Amino acid sequence: MAFNYLLKYFTRLVNRTTNMSKQVCGGNTVQQKVLQNPFEVSDDQILEKVYITHFHCVEKYDVGSLYNVASNVVNHSIEIADLIIKNGQQIDQRREETGPLTSFPRFTALKRIACQMIYTTRGEQYAHQTTMLILEQLRDYSWDAKAVIVLAAFAQEYGKFWQLAPIPRDKLGKSLAELNGLHSIMENIHHLDNFNSLVKKVMQVVQCIIDWKKLITAEYNIKDVPSLTDTLHEIPVLAYWAITTLVTCTSHIEFLGDKGYRYELSKFDYKLDFILKNFKDHQEKCNTQIGRIEDYSRRKDIINAIQTDKEIEIVKFLEALIISSDSQDSRSMVYNGLGGQVGLGEFKNKYVLLFISDLDRIEHEIQLLKSIDEKLKEEPKELEGYRKEDFKILWIPIVGVWDEEQKKKLENAKVGWYVVKEFNFQTGIDLIREVFNYKVNPMIMLISPEGKVENPDAKQIISTWGIDGFPFRTSDHTRLTQQWNWFWTEIISLSPTIRELIKRDSYIFIYGGTNTKWIQDFTTAVEKLKKNETLNLEETTIESYRLGRDSPKIVPRFWITIDNLLASRKLARKGGGGGEEEVQDSTTREIQNLLFLKQDPQGWAILSKGSHVKVLGHGEAMLQTVKDFDSWKEKLHQEISFDVAFKEHYEKCKDKSVPHKCEHREFANYPADILAHIPCPNKCGREMEVASVNYKCCHGRESD
Repeated sequence: MAFNYLLKYFTRLVNRTTNMSKQVCGGNTVQQKVLQNPFEVSDDQILEKVYITHFHCVEKYDVGSLYNVASNVVNHSIEIADLIIKNGQQIDQRREETGPLTSFPRFTALKRIACQMIYTTRGEQYAHQTTMLILEQLRDYSWDAKAVIVLAAFAQEYGKFWQLAPIPRDKLGKSLAELNGLHSIMENIHHLDNFNSLVKKVMQVVQCIIDWKKLITAEYNIKDVPSLTDTLHEIPVLAYWAITTLVTCTSHIEFLGDKGYRYELSKFDYKLDFILKNFKDHQEKCNTQIGRIEDYSRRKDIINAIQTDKEIEIVKFLEALIISSDSQDSRSMVYNGLGGQVGLGEFKNKYVLLFISDLDRIEHEIQLLKSIDEKLKEEPKELEGYRKEDFKILWIPIVGVWDEEQKKKLENAKVGWYVVKEFNFQTGIDLIREVFNYKVNPMIMLISPEGKVENPDAKQIISTWGIDGFPFRTSDHTRLTQQWNWFWTEIISLSPTIRELIKRDSYIFIYGGTNTKWIQDFTTAVEKLKKNETLNLEETTIESYRLGRDSPKIVPRFWITIDNLLASRKLARKGGGGGEEEVQDSTTREIQNLLFLKQDPQGWAILSKGSHVKVLGHGEAMLQTVKDFDSWKEKLHQEISFDVAFKEHYEKCKDKSVPHKCEHREFANYPADILAHIPCPNKCGREMEVASVNYKCCHGRESD
């Protein structure tokens, strides 16, 4: 009864297959006109034919689990066949499985598809027809699901065949092996080798389809991974040839033990080699493009200071920005402007002034940084609690093409700091544009040893304050801008005309003193300076204001206010030893400097740019600097600002005219807690009152 039932079942199945074939092919007459042999047409025609059978992927299936089971069966079968081919005889192989069994949801049509594949007549045109029938049945499934379902159908038959290959120990097993022709398989060993090789190849094709599905489900943007577009057109053809080959292999399994069986499989080998090569080329491009995306993301995280390795973050930061991980890329090299190539380890635990620009119209920035580079090497070695030697300048020039003209421009810059020569790392350039918002204008950033951006616009503070802006943090700009508020508040209250001069952002000389001759000479020199043609050409405006010009009475009022202001500054107590020291913040220091300067017997002068005080100078050196304008005015043509050039010459004049003597300062209205309380030495035990406080440096005083 069971036999009759199976006979009727397969009869119905064959009839159904014949009917479906007629539906697809349109009858025998039309069948002669449709695609009969896939090897005789182009892949574009196959794509057109195959895509008609594909609809939206409405059916969801656990492709991964089915693939694990099917590939496990096929790979084990391949190993058995390889062992038989290698040993030249049937073997007794016992496999001990240690891993857990993989389960997958049942696919009800799997057996039906396997039967269609088994009963396919020999010939490529029949394999094509069965493939089209299967694709029609799987129209609602994704391309990877179609290929894996057919692979599983093939695995059912191929696995059962090779399960009998090891010599069975029982009578039933031996009889089954005999029925499947396995006892005579060694007589067809050459064809077995070809067949097994083809199965390995089709497994590669299916694996490519699985890998492709992972790529497209990762939701990469086609714009970022343009090669995905090529794979989208190739994957239907790849799936078609995988299924056609599996159909052909399944229909020929039962003939593997047939002594007279001969069938040429090389055409499938050549075809799979061809489509695999094309697809893998595009897949490799996809992986390269995706690798760049992931590499970009990783580097971006480092540049955004997400890393926590404090000791080498600045090195990691620079590596992420300028060093390609692709050995085929030409690696941009860092050079010391005055020497040869250096490693990034040179910047470990250093602050980096990162200069980014093209090579056009950057004379101003070059001069600014040259001035800073020189000042970083001068005394004092430490300012604001930072060592100058811990600050390095690194220039990353960005140009479209490094032709000879651009290389010459870089060489002609003749800078003494570090330079990334011929920078062409596209990922780094993209990061600079996105993360730092670099467009065209030159920018200077301060990067800490921890790889964090301390100041995204250090150019502003360097342009405004020069080396006085050291260590160039964002907070330093605020500090320097506000530290003279006390001065402007007081002087504007005495003379409202100053407010207008500040608004014009002009250079302002504010000066005074008790020496009438010096006052007259300085006034004359400044008036002459205002009329100089060089300043007019450079569009530099000079203004001046003598303290007490409007009324002599405001001079003592001004100095009393400043004196009291210093006395009212907050003081911080320091424990141990009974001593107390004043907190030396920047505002306090500037107040002290001005009060010390007031004692100059010649006079004093301040040069500011708007409200930004640039030079606080001694009378004689300031006067000489103004008079010597013709000797240093050429620097203005070298993109050096008036205040920077003025200060450089002033320092030279100061070294010649101002004696190196220690300052002293007497406070009439001293701060109440400026000193520790001192008890009376006459044993009364009471604390003494302090009538005045006199500070005088005795440095260098000769011993008695």
